[in-house]
Amino acid sequence: MADQAELAFVKNFVNNISSQPVVYPNDFQQPPADSLKRVPVLEVDVPPPPEPKAESATTPGSLSLVFKSLKPPKSYNITVQPTDTIADIKAQLASQPGAPPADVQRLLLKGKALADSKLLKEYNVNDGDTVNLMVKPGFEWDPSKVADTLEAPSASGGTITLLPASDSKTRSGHSRIPSVVLSPSPSLSPAINEKVVDIPLTLDTSNIPSPSTSGPPHTTYHTAISQPAFWEKLYGFLSAEFTNQADAATAWEDFFCASKGSLTVSEIAKIRDQVGVIGMAGT
Repeated sequence: MADQAELAFVKNFVNNISSQPVVYPNDFQQPPADSLKRVPVLEVDVPPPPEPKAESATTPGSLSLVFKSLKPPKSYNITVQPTDTIADIKAQLASQPGAPPADVQRLLLKGKALADSKLLKEYNVNDGDTVNLMVKPGFEWDPSKVADTLEAPSASGGTITLLPASDSKTRSGHSRIPSVVLSPSPSLSPAINEKVVDIPLTLDTSNIPSPSTSGPPHTTYHTAISQPAFWEKLYGFLSAEFTNQADAATAWEDFFCASKGSLTVSEIAKIRDQVGVIGMAGT
């Protein structure tokens, strides 16, 4: 019994001691025998960083595709991005000389049509692939004619000047006949011993009718339609012809709107006040 009691006391005492925190003094130094040995460090020569490579002509990730047409025979080499839409690629292709417009193009890859709204990367396209180019039925595409049409504006660039003619005829309503002088483009330099001459073009106004002979006199016509009594009589006539009053007002409004260009604002207001038919927004 005494041995068991002593053993229990020792266990209890050891547990109490182990639960107490270990406190070291401020000048405590670990014995050299318990210290870790220092690992020797060897200096290693580090190679210099590699020089940056020269940028290639194409953007990283870009694809060079060949757009080929069989009828008519024509091909285009265009660099595109996988993130480009088919519509953007068509617009880029249309900017090439002789290419058809984007709205008539049909692009096929391995017999499958490419949708405008999809991205190029959604299709199995690799660098250097050939895309078939076709146009919609009914559109006649001739690359040679389209190229001539695109190059034609570059040759122009002259100026057009309006000048009064020297021998103008006096006619009713036309005191002078304008003329057009075409000046050559400043980008076109004349050849040696070549004299640049302006070409005067006279506008023919012989077929222009005179205001005095076209239709009835304006003053008499305006005097008649500007009177509120004229429109009041017209409204009474239409009311007698139509059984529905709304139809009569609609017919009168049609006649009145056709003549509003010859009336002033005050005359329109007087006519509507006397007849009693109000139009859209009171006009």
